Amino acid sequence: MNKKIVTIALGAALSLSASAAMADTLEDVQAKGYLQCGVAPSTPGFASPDENNNWSGIDVDYCRAMAAAIFDDPEAVRFTPLTSKERFTALSSGEIDVLSRTTTWTMSRDTNLGISFTGVMFYDGQGFMVPKDIGVNSALELSDAAVCIEAGTTTELNAADYFATNGMNYNPVVFEDQDEVVKAYDDGRCDVFTTDSSALAAERLSLADPDAHKILPEIISKEPLGPSVRQGDDLWFNISRWVYFALLEAEEYGVTSANVDEMLGSENPSVRRLLGVEGEFGKAIGLSDDWAYRVIKHTGNYDEIYQRNVTPIGIERAGSLNDLWTRGGLQYSPPIR
Repeated sequence: MNKKIVTIALGAALSLSASAAMADTLEDVQAKGYLQCGVAPSTPGFASPDENNNWSGIDVDYCRAMAAAIFDDPEAVRFTPLTSKERFTALSSGEIDVLSRTTTWTMSRDTNLGISFTGVMFYDGQGFMVPKDIGVNSALELSDAAVCIEAGTTTELNAADYFATNGMNYNPVVFEDQDEVVKAYDDGRCDVFTTDSSALAAERLSLADPDAHKILPEIISKEPLGPSVRQGDDLWFNISRWVYFALLEAEEYGVTSANVDEMLGSENPSVRRLLGVEGEFGKAIGLSDDWAYRVIKHTGNYDEIYQRNVTPIGIERAGSLNDLWTRGGLQYSPPIR
């Protein structure tokens, strides 16, 4: 019995020790002077480098917003390109501080991997792209097709469910990363390319002849894409979550990178709290009270980030799930008060 008590006590102590070790992310980031952000290797609109290794995309700008909140410097961030199979290990091992990589929020990921999702940067759904010359107009016509899929993704599971539910056979052609999938599809090694609809729109532009391909109308899944952090560090979780919310709150109240200095003089209590003019809302997350001002000054609000990155790949925001709740969308921030 005594041995059992000692074992339980030792386990509890180790658990507390592990939690304490994980609870220093902000201090670690501040000590090294930059945020390490895990992103997709190359998904236009979300995360992609140019020839000089300058990164752009909505996921990239989210990490820049976090760096702005912490350091008052959106460039105090380094990017680690990760395949779908690498991403969760990189986060749980501490190789990266935050994962912002077109990752779908699911129950198993949120409860089994030791990570927590902090928001939905982009509401998406899985679709299918095919060459126009095969004469297919619906995903229900894809029986026995060869389908290019990236390994280690919800795409694999959703495709299996869709074909099984509709009584169709298919031949999955699986690759380790998205670039391999796109090349295989463009080379004609499969009949269909399936992934998130946003990625299909982006990758279509990179094909040898984009006009020779079309995206089918069916959306077969819910794909809420958002950033995640390691479990066990509530302070870091709250920073990650409220940076996302600040982007939405700023848009809702008309605060932009262009007018944020002028808005410091606003008489609207919500704007004054957002920008740190009233209250002490930075203290609770270990930051200065002007943390959200820094975010908006350097990166803009959610709409500015969206229009800069996602609209150019052909995905309009107006009237979509990614619009603000005041315009019929799902993007919504709890109040800062």
